[in-house]
Amino acid sequence: MAKGKKKPPAGDYAFNRQARFRYELLDRLECGIQLHGTEVKALRTVGAQMGDSYVDVRRGELWLRNLRIDPYAPAAMNNHQPDRPRKLLAHRREIDRLLGEIQQAGLTVVPVRIYPKGQTIKVEIALARGKNVADKREDLKRRDQQREMQRALREANR
Repeated sequence: MAKGKKKPPAGDYAFNRQARFRYELLDRLECGIQLHGTEVKALRTVGAQMGDSYVDVRRGELWLRNLRIDPYAPAAMNNHQPDRPRKLLAHRREIDRLLGEIQQAGLTVVPVRIYPKGQTIKVEIALARGKNVADKREDLKRRDQQREMQRALREANR
């Protein structure tokens, strides 16, 4: 497979591939996202880049930072700022639970994917614990072993 930009899974607007590599994802939560009109159109046509994005809790609200949604070309002058912070919409009890987990256990919250659900756009966020270098190596080794097993099974079935 050629190196370059990987497409998100079918139906998703964006997918954070680095999240699974850098973090151990513990608990997931579905949130709404507050977008401007051109952001919705740009997200549906071009998608978004979630590389270094993270969720920040400020004054009891969830904010999605470092998510890049490129400008929508036909909008010209009425476009949005590509890297602006975006508010996530969640119930108060969910935000309080996340905040308690972050403060107690030293965890973080990362966005995993952006996808449509009916007429709305949802963001899946996850409570995550950072992996150390040894864990990352172990995951790579396990993935290589799985790939070799699949390759051997394919060869045996020919």
